[in-house]
Amino acid sequence: MTHGDHLMRRPYVPLPAPESVPTVDARLASALGRPQHGDSAVRRVGQSLRGLASPGTKEGGEQGRCGQEVRLPVPSGRVVAVTSIRGGVGKSTVAALLGRTFTHHRPDPVLTLEADAALGTLAVRMGAPSVRWSCGELARILTPRMDLNDITGYLVPVTDGGWLLPAGQGRVGPPLDVPTYRTVSLALRRHFAVTVVDCETLPGEVARTAMDTAHARVIVAPRTAEGVGGTRVVLDWLGALPGRRAIDSTVVVLTSNAPDMTLDLRTAVAHLREPGVTVLPLPYDRHLAQGGPIHPALLARATRDAAVELAAEALRRALRTR
Repeated sequence: MTHGDHLMRRPYVPLPAPESVPTVDARLASALGRPQHGDSAVRRVGQSLRGLASPGTKEGGEQGRCGQEVRLPVPSGRVVAVTSIRGGVGKSTVAALLGRTFTHHRPDPVLTLEADAALGTLAVRMGAPSVRWSCGELARILTPRMDLNDITGYLVPVTDGGWLLPAGQGRVGPPLDVPTYRTVSLALRRHFAVTVVDCETLPGEVARTAMDTAHARVIVAPRTAEGVGGTRVVLDWLGALPGRRAIDSTVVVLTSNAPDMTLDLRTAVAHLREPGVTVLPLPYDRHLAQGGPIHPALLARATRDAAVELAAEALRRALRTR
């Protein structure tokens, strides 16, 4: 009997769950404050008045088209990897927005997977009150006989739908390594229509592996001269790789961490588009800026539109990749 035959015949036996760990320390939970809406009250009133004057125009236009594209059927599980060249630019926020957007629009299972070797924030952004199993623990018990119902018992259910698998439990410990990531991502992708991977920053080994094996890539860059310049270097490197597969399946998200960014947006977008990628701006959002759990109903309208457009763009590229 081969090792593979042994794995196939080994019965699936559930293991005791690790201790549940809160994603936010109870001593800090009250400090998060009340979540605020991404749009100010004045702006929301203006949007309502414009909606009364022109009902249905947005949903019937670009927003409606992108929503339909997010729902396109997939021949097999598609993986979208999200990374950046440095931390603190909104990488996990973008991954969480993508995971929630795919979940909202698609009828099939969606997984958001954290593959950040550092103490990531994805579980907090996804609104998970606590976590149990991590990538490393799940990698040790996965078997080919496990079905979706078996696997979801080890995942965190997201409030509005979908599933989350964190990289750790918010404690300092062994970092996520490439073999663990490969084991988990290859085993899980066949059970989920779309898997959004929140990677570590480049040039980390896990990030490079995730980017190399994904069907589509999202690089998050801050709307600063430093961020745009460094991201352009990465894009030039991707564009020089054989076959252009990497660059043709890449989307850049340009984030704003303040309402009054001074770097000209058109200039930044043009500079990043030169290697042949699509660049989508993610506007400043007061709700996202709070740094706590993301409540989709409290996102600014422009943020929701940008998230749907990004999900549609990423899925288009993922469907072109075998």
